[in-house]
Amino acid sequence: MNVAVLFPGQGSQRTGMLQSLPDTPAAAQAHTEARDVLRSFDDVPAQLDTFEALRSTTNTQLALLIAGVVTARALVDDHDLRADSVAGHSVGAFSAAVIAGVLSLSDALRVVRVRGHGMERACANGAWSMAALSGLNLASSRQLLATVATDADPLWVANINAADQIVVSGTRTALDTLRRRAPAAGVRDLKLLDVSVASHCPLQADTARAVAHALAQTERGEQQSGYFANTTGRRLLHAPERIIDDLAQAVQQPVRWYDVVRLMPELGVTATIQVPPGHVLTAIVTRENPSMTNVAVDDTGLTTAVRRVTRARGT
Repeated sequence: MNVAVLFPGQGSQRTGMLQSLPDTPAAAQAHTEARDVLRSFDDVPAQLDTFEALRSTTNTQLALLIAGVVTARALVDDHDLRADSVAGHSVGAFSAAVIAGVLSLSDALRVVRVRGHGMERACANGAWSMAALSGLNLASSRQLLATVATDADPLWVANINAADQIVVSGTRTALDTLRRRAPAAGVRDLKLLDVSVASHCPLQADTARAVAHALAQTERGEQQSGYFANTTGRRLLHAPERIIDDLAQAVQQPVRWYDVVRLMPELGVTATIQVPPGHVLTAIVTRENPSMTNVAVDDTGLTTAVRRVTRARGT
């Protein structure tokens, strides 16, 4: 019986998200460390979570990393929650790697800055975005994308979140065509996301190389928790070097979150706890594994969340 800590990715951010984080000793220490590192970046604003700042992919990803690590430090160090495993969605994987002990927060911040800049450069012409598609399985989704995509306006599966929910990356032109054709193809809902990049696709190959190079300059810590991989899905990693490879390659490959969610109960996970912001990962896990105890800190508060997952552990 064990607990997995979940870390959300881009799309979960909200204005002011760093203003209501836990104020426990370990959380405050992590927040101070993050601020010290950010001050060394000449292109990052002093306040990352304003509406204007969060329009930047880089700022958003840095803010998500900080929110995840600060909250998880409060859970693990100040509320004695044992994180048996960690799972981060997209950039949330960097928070997961920090809490697993593989990366330091300082190194993670530096690498995520490289990641954000690379993603922005790959999409600098403003032609790219993403959309969430619900109602079709993966095979049918791929068939639909194949009827819409062209060499000039490609589409790729970016996230496989559930049996009938995927996120698509592509040009805005292709996504607009997809939106018009979706109802006739049986799509229940298609939501264009408020992002200016196309992630988890071949467009980000240069970004993956830059992230791999940046990660090669970091020190590996002693791993303390199992790590659910983004790129392989049905695998819990216990080897730091394989985790580093997952962090580097995920930006150009689909996030296989559905595989992660299905694997959890097979490996004995009885409860999950999602750190802020939001509760989207909790909702996905609950839908697939309703018998598990799945809690989002934003929904219940820190103390109640710990109490519920600890009870599920049977202690």
